[in-house]
Amino acid sequence: MAEKLHRLSNVGGAPRRNRKAAIDSVAEYSSATERGMRVLMEAQNYWNSMDQFRRDRQRNKNYTYGRQWDDVICVDGHRMREEDYIKSQGNVALKNNLIRKMVRSILGLFKTQALTPVCVARDRDEQQLGETMTVTLECNMNLNKMRELHARSMEEFLISGFVVHRKWYGWRMERTDCWTDYVQPDNFFIDNNMRDFRGWDCSCVGEIHDLPFESLCQEFAKSPADYAHLREVYAMARERDVIAGTYQQFGVPIDTRCSDFLVPSDTTRCRVIEVWRKETKERYRCHDYNTGDYYKIETADYDRMVRAVNEDRIRRGLAAGMPEEEIPLIEAEWFIDSYWYYYYLTPFGEILKEGETPYWHKSHPYVWKAYPMIDGEIHSYVADVIDQQRYVNRLIIMYDWIMRASAKGVLLFPEECLPTGMTMDDIADEWARFNGVIMMRQPKSGTAIPQQIANNCTNIGIHELLNIQLKFFEDISGVNGAIQGKEGFAGMSASLYHQQSQNATTSLQDILDTYQDFQEEGAMKDVKNIQQFYDEPRLINISGKSAYVRYDSRSQRNVDYDLKIAQSQSSPVYRAAANDFMMELWKANGITTKQLLEYGCFPFADGLLQSINADEQRMAQGQPPQGIPPEMMAQSTQAADPQAVAKAQQMLRR
Repeated sequence: MAEKLHRLSNVGGAPRRNRKAAIDSVAEYSSATERGMRVLMEAQNYWNSMDQFRRDRQRNKNYTYGRQWDDVICVDGHRMREEDYIKSQGNVALKNNLIRKMVRSILGLFKTQALTPVCVARDRDEQQLGETMTVTLECNMNLNKMRELHARSMEEFLISGFVVHRKWYGWRMERTDCWTDYVQPDNFFIDNNMRDFRGWDCSCVGEIHDLPFESLCQEFAKSPADYAHLREVYAMARERDVIAGTYQQFGVPIDTRCSDFLVPSDTTRCRVIEVWRKETKERYRCHDYNTGDYYKIETADYDRMVRAVNEDRIRRGLAAGMPEEEIPLIEAEWFIDSYWYYYYLTPFGEILKEGETPYWHKSHPYVWKAYPMIDGEIHSYVADVIDQQRYVNRLIIMYDWIMRASAKGVLLFPEECLPTGMTMDDIADEWARFNGVIMMRQPKSGTAIPQQIANNCTNIGIHELLNIQLKFFEDISGVNGAIQGKEGFAGMSASLYHQQSQNATTSLQDILDTYQDFQEEGAMKDVKNIQQFYDEPRLINISGKSAYVRYDSRSQRNVDYDLKIAQSQSSPVYRAAANDFMMELWKANGITTKQLLEYGCFPFADGLLQSINADEQRMAQGQPPQGIPPEMMAQSTQAADPQAVAKAQQMLRR
C-alpha cells in the first residue's frame, strides 16, 4: 500500500541541502592499535585522578570495621602505624567503634522504608501496561535479589560516598535475562572533568575486570586461533617490564612502580579494561513531516533514505495534482552526533571488542551516584565523624592508662615492724590471702604503722570530655538515641520521642533521597532493558501472590514510562491498609470472596482459594462441599492469627 501524502501547509517545513564532511573520532586514527593505546591512556589518566578517592575509601572502611589505628604516622623519621606506636609506649590500642553502630542504624532505617519502583505510563490509556511493567520489574528485582544488593550498596554509599551498579543482558545461572551487578568502586573510574551532580556531562566511564583465563576465553575467543593469541598476550601481560617496553615504543613512558592500572595484584588473573567513551560522528537529524517522526541516519544513507524518498514523494504528489510546495518532504539537518562507544582492552592497548552501544537507552550500562560531588570531589558520610571517633579512642586509652598507673591497694609496711623469721614476700603473701594474719613488732614511739594506700586519680575531667565527644558524634551524624531504638528518659512523652525520631530522619533525608535517585536511575535502565530484550510473551508471577500477569513484548516496546519510588506492597503498613480496604469492600458485597483472597494479603490465601475451587467443582457435580481441609485448619490454628482464621471460616460460609 502506497504511503499517503499530506499537504505540507498542514505540517510546514522544507528539506535542507546536503552538506558533506568527514568527521569521525573513531576512524581518525591510523590503526586500531594506536586507537586502543590512546583510549587506554585516557582511561589510565582518569584512574590516576581517583587515587585520592581510593585512599579515602580505604581509610573510611578501616574506621567502619574496627581498624581504627591503621593510620601511618612518622616518629623520629620512622613511618609506622599508630597501633604499633601505641604498643611501643606500653599501652593498649583500645577503641570503641561508634561508626559501625551508626552505619547499622541508618541501614535499619533504610530497610524499614521498604521502597519499590512503580512504573506509570505517560499516556493514561496505557496505564494497564504500566501495572504489568511494574510487576515484571519487581520479578526481575527478585531475580537479582535487589533488596540485599541495595542494602549492601547503601552501606558502601555511607562509607565511600560512591556506589555503582552495572545493568546488562546475557547468560547467567542457566538462563538469559536482565542482570544487575555490584561494581566495586576501587575498580571503577570516571571522567574527572565532570561537574554536573547528575552526571549528564560525563564523557567516559570504565571498569577493571580481573578474570580467570578460562572466563576470558569464553567471552572473547571465537576460534582456536583467538584462544592461542589470548594465551600469548596474557603470558606477557604479567610482566611489568614488558608492558613498560611496549608503551615506550609508542612514545608513552610509564613507571612500572605505578602500573596497578595495567597489572593485577593477583598475577593468576587476566586484566581486561572496559571503557565506555563518548565518540563523535557526522550524521543527519531527520524530521519526516508526513509522519511526524524524528530520527538519525548515517551520512552514507542520505541518498537512499532522504533524497530518493523525497524525489519519490515529489513524483507521486505531482501525479496526484498536489502543488510542489504542498508536498511533505523529509527535512534532514547535518550535525555532529555524540554517542557512547565501548572498548574492551588488554594491558597492551589491543582491542578485544568494540562497538556502538547496543542498548535502546543509548547509554552505557552503568548506574552510579556520588555524594555530594562538589567540584568533582566526593565526601563520604563516614568521613564526617572520623575525628570524633579518634578523639573518643584517645580518651579511652588515656582513661585506661591513668587507671593502670594509679595506686590501688599499695601496702606501706615499715621495716621496724617486720617480725623475726618473716620476709617482705611473706608479708605480701599473707596480705593477699583470705583471712590472713600478719605478725608485727610493737612499733616504737613515732614509728608509722602499716597502712594501705588507694589513690583515685581518674576524676580529672575525662568523663566529661568523653560525654561531650559522644554528644558531638550524635549531632554531626544525625543518628541519635531515638533513631537507634533506645529508651527515652523517665517521664518522656511518646510525642517527644516520636519528634526526636522524626528530627533524626530529617537530618538523614538528604542522603536517603540521593540514594533513592540512584534507585530510580537503575530501575529506569532495567525497564529499558526489559523492553528491549524481553522479545517473547511470558507469564510473570511474584512469589506469595496468586495473580499472574502476561507480559506482551509487542505492546510494551513503544510505551514511554515515568518511574517513581513508592512504598512497597510487601511492607506491613501497606498490607494492613490494603487488607482493611478489601475487607470493607467484601462486607459491603462489593467484591466476592475469591477476589478478596486473590488481591488481599491474608495468610494461607492460596490454600483457601484451592479449597474454594474444589468446592465449586463438587457442587457443579452435585456433591456437597467439603469446606476447609482439617490439616489446613490445624496448621492455620497453630501458625496464623486466630482472628484471621475466623475471618477465613466466615468467608467460606458465605
